Amino acid sequence: MTQTATRWWLLRHAPVPCPFGRIHGRLDVACDTSEDEVFRALARILPINPVLVESGLIRCRQTAGALEAAGLLLPPPIVEPDLAEQDFGRWQGRSWSDLEAAKDPDLAAFWRDPATATPPGGESFAAVIERVTPALLGLSAAHPGRDLLAIVHAGTIRAALAQALELSAAQALRFSVHPLSLTRLDFTGEGWRVECVNASSQ
Repeated sequence: MTQTATRWWLLRHAPVPCPFGRIHGRLDVACDTSEDEVFRALARILPINPVLVESGLIRCRQTAGALEAAGLLLPPPIVEPDLAEQDFGRWQGRSWSDLEAAKDPDLAAFWRDPATATPPGGESFAAVIERVTPALLGLSAAHPGRDLLAIVHAGTIRAALAQALELSAAQALRFSVHPLSLTRLDFTGEGWRVECVNASSQ
């Protein structure tokens, strides 16, 4: 393997308080950064002064701020909108149970094929993979041999795993990606190497 691997530290943002289970997608909603010990544990294992990448949504910026407060040295972020969460269009801000109760006409088709079906006014998960992949490759090429800390979203991380493991969109959707979990990928001259997926800092 090459000795100049670009190391991706893909961290899902902190949890978004939502007792009704609403679909957030691209909505710019705040997250809960009150778990101080979790952030201190992450600060101990994340690289110091990495290339910081965010999607541009506030929950990623807040997560980075909590890491800085926990003692991790971070530079100003590169904001890469192509690493944002899946756009669920008109379903954003509603819950799945609301959509079922309202007998949304597009819901049945979505559940038949959630990997490639497009929510009304949004994008499919397959389309997420198509935009995340060039962003990952471009940033890897721009920062060879560096540590890149990407504070992003569950859909983004699943899309990165689809690229790294050459998975279909349907296969990539099987991954659990918990808030503040860490997925580690190395981009090398020979391709991708997976170090861990959905790892806890505890």
